[in-house]
Amino acid sequence: MFQKIAFLILFLCSAISFSQNTISLKGKIIDKNTSIPLESATIYLKSVKDSTLIDYTISDKNGNFTIKTKKNENAILFKISYIGYNDYSEKIENLKADKDFGSIRLEENVSSLKEVVIQSEAPPVTIKNDTLEFNASSFKVRPDANVEALLKQLPGVEIDEEGKITVNGKEVNNILVNGKPFFGKDGKIATQNLPAEIISKVQVTDTKTKEEELSGQDATSDEKTINLTIQEDKNKGVFGKANVGYGTEERYESSMLFNYFKDTQKISVLGSSNNVNSIGFSMDEIFDNMGGGRNRSIWVNDNGSFGINGMQFGGNNGITTSNMIGVNFADEWAKKKINPNGSYYYSNAETNNNNRTNRINLLPTGNTNTLAESKTKSITDGHNIAMDFEIKLDSTATLYISPSFSKSEIKNKNTGFDATFDGTGAALNENTSDNNWSSQNNSFKNNIYFYKGLKKKGRGISASLNNENSKNDSDLITKTTTTFFQSGNTDDDRNQFRIDNSKDDSFRAEIGYNEPLKDSITLNFETSYSYKKSRDVRETYDFDNGLNSYSNYNDLLSNDIISSTSSVTPMVGISLRKKKIRGSISMGTEIINFNNQSTYLSNKTAVNKNYMYPKMNGYLSITLGKSKSFYTYYSYEVNLPSANQILPFENLANPLNTVIGNADLKPNERYSLYTNFNNYDYATKSGFYAYAGGNYNVNQIASSTTYDSDFKATTTYQNIDRAYNTYVGFSLNKSVKKEKRTFKYGVGLQLGYNYDQGLTNAELFESKGLTLNPRANMSWSIDEMITISPSYRYTYITNDFTNYIIDNTKNFKHSAKIEITSYWPKKVVLGSDFGYNYNSNIADGFQKDFYLWNLSLGYNFFQDKLLAKVKVYDVLNQNISTTRTITPTAITDMENTVLQQYAMFSLTYKLEKFGGKKKEGGIMIID
Repeated sequence: MFQKIAFLILFLCSAISFSQNTISLKGKIIDKNTSIPLESATIYLKSVKDSTLIDYTISDKNGNFTIKTKKNENAILFKISYIGYNDYSEKIENLKADKDFGSIRLEENVSSLKEVVIQSEAPPVTIKNDTLEFNASSFKVRPDANVEALLKQLPGVEIDEEGKITVNGKEVNNILVNGKPFFGKDGKIATQNLPAEIISKVQVTDTKTKEEELSGQDATSDEKTINLTIQEDKNKGVFGKANVGYGTEERYESSMLFNYFKDTQKISVLGSSNNVNSIGFSMDEIFDNMGGGRNRSIWVNDNGSFGINGMQFGGNNGITTSNMIGVNFADEWAKKKINPNGSYYYSNAETNNNNRTNRINLLPTGNTNTLAESKTKSITDGHNIAMDFEIKLDSTATLYISPSFSKSEIKNKNTGFDATFDGTGAALNENTSDNNWSSQNNSFKNNIYFYKGLKKKGRGISASLNNENSKNDSDLITKTTTTFFQSGNTDDDRNQFRIDNSKDDSFRAEIGYNEPLKDSITLNFETSYSYKKSRDVRETYDFDNGLNSYSNYNDLLSNDIISSTSSVTPMVGISLRKKKIRGSISMGTEIINFNNQSTYLSNKTAVNKNYMYPKMNGYLSITLGKSKSFYTYYSYEVNLPSANQILPFENLANPLNTVIGNADLKPNERYSLYTNFNNYDYATKSGFYAYAGGNYNVNQIASSTTYDSDFKATTTYQNIDRAYNTYVGFSLNKSVKKEKRTFKYGVGLQLGYNYDQGLTNAELFESKGLTLNPRANMSWSIDEMITISPSYRYTYITNDFTNYIIDNTKNFKHSAKIEITSYWPKKVVLGSDFGYNYNSNIADGFQKDFYLWNLSLGYNFFQDKLLAKVKVYDVLNQNISTTRTITPTAITDMENTVLQQYAMFSLTYKLEKFGGKKKEGGIMIID
């Protein structure tokens, strides 16, 4: 208690002292001739002595501005910048008292209007049309900081604990380097590996498809793209990092990223090898590739597998040993008429996992309980090649080609046991399994797009052809024993060899024409044809003891399924493009031919359907201010059932669940709506983002399952009346920077509701789920000394059921974390990540909470080119992986293998060798 009181007194004293040491500068910026207020002009203060940026703001819609800054005894330059106007500059001998500049009149820059190049100082931020541009040199970061550290300094840019980047609340889904992908559009390799010191500009624009980009259309997406431009003097040279580490429990890591840049030509090579559940390219200066710390270079699936740029490592939870090598290439050929870009990856991973599951199966009368344990070993090998070529045929025509190829091989060995009991504890069934599965997959994708602009501005024709072809061949040796305790049915013993061959081909062709009706209105015509065909052939052979081989063909477990879909969709739309309002609406008709055929027990069954449905989508974006906007999107689409869902034959592959299709299934119709509002105030460096949306499904396809007395299931599919989900949320963030001290905070809340229906034992059930997810985070830092970042997230889930023996189930989770990074004393880097997780209502025998604490201590030497580190993962040796999942049909508690305590010593080498002369930095223009 005494410590808390002392801290509060210290905090209040600091706040009072700070308020007494600040002054306020204010005024109004107007046009010299018309006296019209100039919104979003840049006002900034620089030191006369060394040109250091002290503080900045922008003017509001009335031209007013206020800067609250610390008193300063030294001479200061007070500057104003606005696109199309002459800069304003005034020398102030010192900052000792508040000052009101009154109305400051800016004079129009006639020379700039005549397109004469005027050399002027670059401001920190420029807002021009749809592009937000940050001048990297205006935002101070450590000399060895990566791009992610730079992004964290930019106003309106947030990076959450999962590595998701948002700008003014809108998610960034595409990161480019000099306008080109860098090891894929994911961009995580670029943000976590490229040094911040080579970046000249950070440009933020609306994410466009290649079709929208080449045709000059507005983006229909509300997501953002970040383009990192390289400094001219850093665009020639070599740079990179290499890391190697070894620790206790035979843990190791190594990674390397080497870059060669020469003007437009860029070649990058990366490689990694580790057994600490990492891709190996985070290159985090604190924890390198250590998971559970700040390793955000990967995505993680619900099943625990992880990957990057579409490549998957591991297939389950567990401990993964992975290896990867990759090459990325970008250039401009033929006087910039051809822009090639490509990458290649080879990946290898081995995952080992032990799983323990406790599942409550929800039924109308009496629940059952399934207990399961399994052990899995999975090995994957993969090759990925991706390329794209943008070819400018002439000044009005462009051809874009983007082929990609992937080849993978997976080997999986799984042993397991599960048993199911009724509410009294009586055994219903049990199953043991021993499976060896291998798979080879090849796929080829290609996108070809052509656009030609015609004489009239906005008029153009386009054509595209897309294809995706894949082939998968797999074989399985399975040995299972299933025992039934209640019905007296014969036990099911299998020793079989199964061969599955799958082939999928899809093609889509589209032609379009745009006709401008006015400068701001365009009529769009589009017709597309698509064709999809798949074939799945399964052959099963029983083991013949006499021949000691899998030679007895089992026709009950063999089948051949063919499915094809062709559709023609003519569409007409209109788009609006004004300064503050843009949007479009497209409507048409989708004519579908859906054919399915199965061959089972020498009988052929065909289900052929013809459909005609409307198709519609549209969006509206309204700019309410320089950084304030409203966006909404609506779509209607139809999803067809799969061949297995619609073909009425028995699939007996699972001894505990027989699946039968339903030929009377109707397509699922989905209505989707999304809307958001965002507002970022650069003057106060605070942002607000609110969003809401949902999906409404008609004729949703749901499983209909019945159980016998042994809890053996028979599943078919039915259309249900309706199912829907809605969500609403907001986030608020603010940043306060005074000299070397920066304080940031953010709060957010998301509320979700879903309604589902289904059939169990011929009873229609309803599930109504509510999820509440508030969160908060803070960050306090002193430049080049220390950063302290606490965060907290609470998740509350409640489900109400109808026609179940239980009416409701609830669960909540706490997740708290504090990250501390210290760069003091000089050359020493200390990192501490401490987290706590709590999961309520988890079943007995599963641990509800755990602490995860990671520590790292590093030292820079050899002119800061070498960094030696000692890291400890899971200091308290408490890390676990337990989860609770609630669905309309089950409550599942699960535990998987996780990494536990180890210590590691690592060494990182930094290479930088650039050519050219260093350019002078500068500082915000807003248009």
